[in-house]
Amino acid sequence: MHDTVYQKQEKILHFLEEEESCFMFLLLLHMGRPAMAMTFNYADALEKSFLFLEAQRSGKLPANQRVKWRGDSGLSDGSSAGVDLIGGYYDAGDNVKFGLPMAFTITMLSWSVIEYGSQIDAVGQLQYCMDAIKWGTDYFIKAHPEPYLLFGEIGDGDSDHNCWQRPEDMTTSREAYAVTQENPGSDLAAETAAAMAAASIAFRKMDPVYSNELLRHARELFTFADTYRGKYDISIPLVKKYYQSQSGYYDELLWGAIWLHEATMEESYLEYVANNAEQMGGTGWTMNQFSWENKYVGVQIKATKLLLDGKTGQYAPIFEKYRAKAEYFLCAALQKNKGPQIQLTPGGMYWIFRWNNMQYVTTAAFLLTVSHDYYSAAGQQLSYCSSPVENSELLVAGKAQVDYLLGKNNRGQSYLVGFGTNYPQRVHHRAASIVSFKQNPQFVSCRGGYEEWYVMKERNPNVLVGAVVGGPDQNDDFVDDRAAYEMTEPTTYNTAPLVGVLARLQSMMEEATITTTSTVQNPGVQFVSSYCCWIFPLLFSNFTYWVLWRTFNIAMFN
Repeated sequence: MHDTVYQKQEKILHFLEEEESCFMFLLLLHMGRPAMAMTFNYADALEKSFLFLEAQRSGKLPANQRVKWRGDSGLSDGSSAGVDLIGGYYDAGDNVKFGLPMAFTITMLSWSVIEYGSQIDAVGQLQYCMDAIKWGTDYFIKAHPEPYLLFGEIGDGDSDHNCWQRPEDMTTSREAYAVTQENPGSDLAAETAAAMAAASIAFRKMDPVYSNELLRHARELFTFADTYRGKYDISIPLVKKYYQSQSGYYDELLWGAIWLHEATMEESYLEYVANNAEQMGGTGWTMNQFSWENKYVGVQIKATKLLLDGKTGQYAPIFEKYRAKAEYFLCAALQKNKGPQIQLTPGGMYWIFRWNNMQYVTTAAFLLTVSHDYYSAAGQQLSYCSSPVENSELLVAGKAQVDYLLGKNNRGQSYLVGFGTNYPQRVHHRAASIVSFKQNPQFVSCRGGYEEWYVMKERNPNVLVGAVVGGPDQNDDFVDDRAAYEMTEPTTYNTAPLVGVLARLQSMMEEATITTTSTVQNPGVQFVSSYCCWIFPLLFSNFTYWVLWRTFNIAMFN
């Protein structure tokens, strides 16, 4: 029986990991395709991602704002509560500031810096990434003025969705909603604690004073979340239609604790993750997704890293259970789970849900990528799949999802706005779909925006560069229509997990280029040439592939 393309990819990367001199060179080829591969400029995609985050800023915009068609907005936020709540991010295509998805965005950006800060810096984007994190954490500091008070929403989703206005023109409610001791929100507070703890690690070397301030808030927020337990969408009922916490708050409590352990290295937080593993579902739930709403897989993978690194001490048996659950997700992503697999569309995209499915694609790509690095650094492999797994399979799977998003799909469609030549033009986004007030300062009314701008068939007047839209359906079909919000609305939490993966892939491609160049210039390359040349045809039974590879090899090395 002939190997599948996916099996061929696995064999290639397994060989490449063992034969480092050939590894990066062959990785430049598009695995499973003849001749030279479709490759992407991941650095360009990364740069564009930060532009999208700038477009989502609320508040007084800084002098170095690069997205010029946006302006100041939400300058009275917090006034209804007597607190300065100016700043932060709009979550998606509307003008509301929702705390839970915003906090998850900052956690993921910070995690990207922690794991791939040097790679982000290598392409000149680290300062933009730190600025993006700080735009969020500065807001969270304001939103947490007292130990047991956290503002979790600014604006009213109902009134906001009834209007189609630029943020600069907003006439909708800017009411501030908070969780307190009497009306708690453990999920909101614990996720914000995770964001502050992760950001404190990211800022530790660059700004230790700021890092310590973030860590203080993280500690207080976690204590608040754990001491006064309750779902935030009960305390803030308006949020339920938009960001309901369906998984409850146990996942966020474990998530906050494990991030605080990493930020402080204090035994008490490790003990919390271990002692509450079963009760809070950390070693009970098996998941096929990781998102702003459900953190279990994130907890399980971070717990697995502690186990792989030998840092769990007496709790190792409990953390082995975390590992089993983490690998359930990873094996399912590789289509090698002993239980259900993560569903794939015909074109190979992970499919979880019809509304904004791309959020699950980017988080899965991130987890697959960091898991590859965690297991490889520890010299270990996945042990709970239905068949043996090479670590390289994790990287292949993560890269495949990113490449699909960037345009390697049946439509040749990029789902990152502004990337490539074929990307969504009618993004479901108020600010992008209405002419900039700098070009036309005429006021756009609540309903007037719908009547003139929402319904227009033309492309948006402002290109929302870097936005990752909701993406195609389970059949890889996509409708570029402003009204098709399930497909065309972008979110900050689609983009944040992508940051680290893009930096990692760009670094890998650059290393491949260097390796290829040095190999060509090395007189000893004939050995590598012949070795690579006989192994490649063995993996690809198609004679045409062999001829193309041999032709390319002769051209390169003779």
